[in-house]
Amino acid sequence: MTQVPADAANYCYRHPDRQSFVLCQRCGRTICGQCQTPAAVGVHCPECVREAQASAPRVQPRVMGSIRSASRGGAPVVTYGLIGVSLLVYLAQVLTGGVVSSAFSYFAPIALTEPWRIVTSMFTHGSVLHILFNMYALYIFGAQLERTLGRARYAALYFISGLGGAAAVTLLSPATPVVGASGAIFGLMAGFFVIARSLGGSNGVQLLVLLGINLAIGFVSPNISWQAHLGGLVVGALVSFLYTKTRHRSKAGLQTAGLVAIGAVCLLIVLGRSAMYLGYL
Repeated sequence: MTQVPADAANYCYRHPDRQSFVLCQRCGRTICGQCQTPAAVGVHCPECVREAQASAPRVQPRVMGSIRSASRGGAPVVTYGLIGVSLLVYLAQVLTGGVVSSAFSYFAPIALTEPWRIVTSMFTHGSVLHILFNMYALYIFGAQLERTLGRARYAALYFISGLGGAAAVTLLSPATPVVGASGAIFGLMAGFFVIARSLGGSNGVQLLVLLGINLAIGFVSPNISWQAHLGGLVVGALVSFLYTKTRHRSKAGLQTAGLVAIGAVCLLIVLGRSAMYLGYL
């Protein structure tokens, strides 16, 4: 990413050098990962937490302090969790000699009877290089996006992008088994670009070049699903655009409805095309 104009609305009010997409649910100020304290809905800034503690029973500050201490570091725990699960699944693939690979892979005809494969295929990989590249990209883009969007929005972006990749594969190459998190990761790349631009980024040429190169590799390499890459890219961009237009807490309901609608459309494409492939429609 390149330097961005100094717009205070896009930076943490306590750390002016840190960009963030997350707002305090009580006062609406922008806060970075270090300043966020999880609440029943969204997160709160340190000042709002102190106000809540002052009016709460004396037994609660210790509990609130423990929660705040656990979240102060702003560690991208969702990203670490996705990487950890992917590595464990790949280890199981290696140890079972392909049994896990066959059970977890996704292709259109099986979507109606075993829809969970849409998710399990995102944690399954075809080779050491495949998982290393995907996990490296997940760490680079995912960690930053998780801190910027917050954990729930970030997880939604990841899994809906993966679903978008499955929908594109179902439409364009229904009989081809696929594995890998590439669709979801391309969604993260698209999200990184869209959100950076919404926060004032003036130049995304480097990221666009990276996306173009990776898409081109998918088109020319026989064992790479360019369909999943394309689907994840489009859906990831759409989800991120929704985030940029529903950032304020007053639009939380609209944001949730939009996410559900995008995910539902992708799922309907998967199930409908699967039914057509099997002759049910």
